[in-house]
Amino acid sequence: MKRRRTMVATCIVILVGLIAWSWAAHDRCRSTADRLLLLVPDGISFSDAKVTMWLDAGSEEGLHVVPVHDSAFLRPLWGESKCAGVILPDSIHKEASDVFVATLHHFVADGGNLMLVYDAGTFSLNGTYAAGRSRLSDLAGVDYALYDKFGDKTIQWSKVTSTNAIVSQMEIPPGKYYPFHAETIDSAASAHKGGSPIASPNGPFDVELRRYKYGDLQYPSFVTSSNYTGEVLFRSSNGLVAGQQSYQKGSVLFVNLPLGYLKGSTDGLMLHVFLKYFASHALSLPYLMPVPDGVGGLVLNWHIDSNAAIKPLQEMSSWTLLQQGPYSIHITAGPDAGKVGDRKGFDVDHNPISQGLIRKYMALGYEIGSHGGWIHDYFSAHVETDNPKDLEQFLALNKNALERVTGKPVAEYSAPNGNQPPWVTHWLEVHGFVAYYFTGDTGMGPTQGYRNGEREARNVWAFPILHLDRAAGFEELSSEGYSNSEIARWLAAITEFTSDQHSVRLVYFHPPGILQYHDLVDRWVEQTARLKADGRFRWYTMTELANFLNSRKQVKWKVADTGGLITVEATHPQTLDHETWKIPASRFAQPRIIEGSAKVVRDNDAWMIVGGEGKNLRFETKTLTK
Repeated sequence: MKRRRTMVATCIVILVGLIAWSWAAHDRCRSTADRLLLLVPDGISFSDAKVTMWLDAGSEEGLHVVPVHDSAFLRPLWGESKCAGVILPDSIHKEASDVFVATLHHFVADGGNLMLVYDAGTFSLNGTYAAGRSRLSDLAGVDYALYDKFGDKTIQWSKVTSTNAIVSQMEIPPGKYYPFHAETIDSAASAHKGGSPIASPNGPFDVELRRYKYGDLQYPSFVTSSNYTGEVLFRSSNGLVAGQQSYQKGSVLFVNLPLGYLKGSTDGLMLHVFLKYFASHALSLPYLMPVPDGVGGLVLNWHIDSNAAIKPLQEMSSWTLLQQGPYSIHITAGPDAGKVGDRKGFDVDHNPISQGLIRKYMALGYEIGSHGGWIHDYFSAHVETDNPKDLEQFLALNKNALERVTGKPVAEYSAPNGNQPPWVTHWLEVHGFVAYYFTGDTGMGPTQGYRNGEREARNVWAFPILHLDRAAGFEELSSEGYSNSEIARWLAAITEFTSDQHSVRLVYFHPPGILQYHDLVDRWVEQTARLKADGRFRWYTMTELANFLNSRKQVKWKVADTGGLITVEATHPQTLDHETWKIPASRFAQPRIIEGSAKVVRDNDAWMIVGGEGKNLRFETKTLTK
């Protein structure tokens, strides 16, 4: 008995020693540097897809997300490298030791910033839920992972709601949440069921996250209990879905959604949204912008399926729309459209009218892309079920026919009816394509997509569609019954969104479907012309932006902090021209260029440092005192 008490006492001493050992290191991890540490269990490779999806998202958002194994997180010398915050991801990090949990608590209590995601740390090392509630509930601000109480109903699916103010702050585009504008909100929509104690000063939780085609969108989340005293960002009938609260000297962004799982299943918006929010709103970090010169805009993607598009295209020739651009125009090139021999195709090889339209668009600087494989409806109907080897010839026929007319390689693609199995993406990459339209990951900007938990390609960018609730193309907006006034407000809203957020989104249509909206489109391009004249908006092609983003991946940059003097150094093997950094003016003084070519521009509450020609750049700024 005495021996047993001695062993227990020894274990306690060792446990306390280990915690103190790691705490001493974490005292030096503060928000003075820009690294976000992604905690990964020992034994999991940093090349694992569940890790790389976070690293890729960080890269796409222009942030430094660095993977760190748990053992390194607990190691004393770990703190020699400063960090801005720590991310504890879902799915990959369900299990955690008591030492790890205690260390995380001390890290936040002593001033650290934590992004805590869904099921991270909810299991003990034996692979079962902790008794009662999650050991991280106090950090989250609510009790969750209540398996003892709810059993198999611990996690439930439900709609996710928020406010207009919050979704705008979190850079979610209008239409992905609905109603997206105060004028469209029915008074009954603001009533919230359930009398939840979770409240927000930002107004009623009367907007829902939505999805293309089906509208209603439900997400899994832990049922939560107890009052939440932090800022509520999202909630559902299950309780808190996301919120941010202070915890002693630090802060915690708790996201009660499986962000990694969702991104691996072609719904990456929420992972990107919360990662960017954590970095920019909670931590005010600098980031490398995803658009040239920091100028946002839209990709307008035309889908030409058959010869039924010829008359609409001819009618559109006089529209003011054609005075702008460039646009991405994608064509199914074969002589047939629905089935072999129907002679309803655009027939690029033999129809001089089709050839003339293509040459006209090329002269205007537009990009010609490939829309599926040769026979629009046939290819769409068979692409998911037939042997890929039998269908590759249709992709090649389409590509080759367009290249014979354009005299240049075809580099962008859209799938008929949105049917894009992974084998098509792989074929595109092998054959020199850099971009494709995508009906997954809706609401996002260009992204290097994941499917079934795995990354699809290395240098091909998916361009997810932007939608208004259930509809995306103009013809769908009509068939789904959206009024002209609501469509006009949506077009104006997404244009302002991309301009204000310095981002790019894709909108698509079929020429026959846009004809009834001539006046509406005229008013829209008046808006885009004004913003373009002010230097706040551009039309992009998919190829142009994908090439920029592939070049951007080669930028190497780092941030150093020496007593409040912040130095940013960047290099590129060819040129840093058009690469742009954004830093909050509320936290940093006006930057000064020390080396290389760049200009500093004030953008409302931020500084933008726009790179010029040259391979090297260095600029300095000072941290402003609070």
